[in-house]
Amino acid sequence: MARSLPLGNPGDAITNTASPLSGTVTVYDPPMCCSTGVCGPAVDPSLLAITRDLRWLEKEGVTVERYGLSQQPDAFVKQPRITGLMQAFGDKALPATLVNGEVLTYGRYPSREEIAAALGADTRRQDESSDQGDRGCGCAPGSACR
Repeated sequence: MARSLPLGNPGDAITNTASPLSGTVTVYDPPMCCSTGVCGPAVDPSLLAITRDLRWLEKEGVTVERYGLSQQPDAFVKQPRITGLMQAFGDKALPATLVNGEVLTYGRYPSREEIAAALGADTRRQDESSDQGDRGCGCAPGSACR
């Protein structure tokens, strides 16, 4: 049987074999011209990545909240962890990401793998086998190499 190549986002191959993803991811964005920052002629690649990853998380059943300092300043004031980060680091604290109310990252957007791990997901790739992982030799599962 032919195996198709994963042509989409490499992070789409992340699987959680233990249990479905659940929890809340809250992103606090720095001031931007629009709610996502994904507008205009020169879009920051990290904004594209976090937008894509947040959509993926929503599809996986995770509650996603996103606040922009320009659009929802009250959300920043109401969250003591964000207020503390901004008092300590000023503008450099943003963007900040909380997972289930705990600070995951600040000053940068987290990767999909970081978020999934913070949610308790098993982030091994689907094509990794436990057999290969145990031997660490790079041999295909079921092959005769040792």
